[in-house]
Amino acid sequence: MTASNRPAYIHHVNFPTTDPERTKKWYTEVFGLKAITPKSNTKVVLMTRGNFDLHFTPVEEMDRMSPYHFAIEVEDWDGFLEHLKTLGIRHTRPIERPENNSKFCYIHDPDHTMIELVHHAKRPGGAPAGPPAASVPAPAASEN
Repeated sequence: MTASNRPAYIHHVNFPTTDPERTKKWYTEVFGLKAITPKSNTKVVLMTRGNFDLHFTPVEEMDRMSPYHFAIEVEDWDGFLEHLKTLGIRHTRPIERPENNSKFCYIHDPDHTMIELVHHAKRPGGAPAGPPAASVPAPAASEN
């Protein structure tokens, strides 16, 4: 087997949080992420969905982050926007991109981290949006 110099996937991203418990609750309610208890004495909040992880480092106060953000692909656009409405979470006006058959809008978490919500009805070239769930390896949560 030959070694590859290409990364396999992004394991996690890390963002600051001023309130770890509020962050856990919000990301669980909005995206269905599950909190993972670290095996060390780290104060980092570890959250997973199985196919991606988000980490949150506690801070005393937030530095302004915009325009930095991350994007999450949603499977059911209208259903997810209805979910946000039920939770009382506002989003920007959805924009449609006919060139790649997609839609997007933005929301903010309680610490004002910007999150882009994206939906591709069909990827260019005829492939369905995203890889099939069975082919996505579920990475173990990292404490790094």
